[in-house]
Amino acid sequence: MCDTDQLNEWAKRGLSRRSFGAMGAAATAAACAPMAGDADTTGVGSLSESTVTFAIGDKTMDGFFVHPAGKRSPAVIFWPDIAGIREAKRQMARRLAGEGYAVLLANPYYRDVAGEQFANFASFAANDGFKKVTPWREKFSAETIQRDARACAGWLQGQDAVDASRGLGTQGYCMTGSFAILGAAAVPQMKAAASFHGGGLVREGDTSPHRRLKKDADYLIAIAQNDDQKAPGDKTALLNAAEATGCDADIEVYPADHGWCVLDSPSYDREQAERAWAKLLAMYATAL
Repeated sequence: MCDTDQLNEWAKRGLSRRSFGAMGAAATAAACAPMAGDADTTGVGSLSESTVTFAIGDKTMDGFFVHPAGKRSPAVIFWPDIAGIREAKRQMARRLAGEGYAVLLANPYYRDVAGEQFANFASFAANDGFKKVTPWREKFSAETIQRDARACAGWLQGQDAVDASRGLGTQGYCMTGSFAILGAAAVPQMKAAASFHGGGLVREGDTSPHRRLKKDADYLIAIAQNDDQKAPGDKTALLNAAEATGCDADIEVYPADHGWCVLDSPSYDREQAERAWAKLLAMYATAL
């Protein structure tokens, strides 16, 4: 998973802070540019988007909500990676909305901060992002993650833009890959979950995400090749768990490094990201 070792590896490849920052800015700019097959996101007869808030206990969850205008659509909870909500993630959410989904890009750090904390992944790396987010991440547990998933699902199903008769989807990246799997276990209406280069999917104890797969959901678990090198037994544990549960699970190690699906990541690999994206859309089309 993305950690200080990953940043050190990028540094070994010759990425100085200056070049890292320039690359991150360029990637974010690319994220804002249309890709082949992207939907029109001008907001004229296409997508509607807004910043939203709602209560979870005594705290306020915030997020970015984007959906097809003038129609009801199946809903997806989209969890960002460790760098949180930012333009690269908003653009990914817009692209998914352009495929016909009502997408809530949720702030996993809402207990401590609201909104964008880092402009892009380069900003995260250059500003000691790991140190900043560490106390926020300490509030994550299987219980808090599942409570958040239930609250987000409940909020979505109350929106006019959402077709509440359809199943829900959820997806996560890096640290939130586990959020997708745990969330699906907590929400009966959740019928599809995707983890992209997710961390912590196989752990000790009954709360491990790989022990929370359910039979009536489909899963896409896309594993980075360097994550697999560090924990080669995880894919086998996930495959065995899926087989034991009887769920439909696409579990694969991709020939790309951790972060390859994220537009502003130094490891972004367009070819493999597009392949994973196509599998995501195919799963949602079948399950939702």
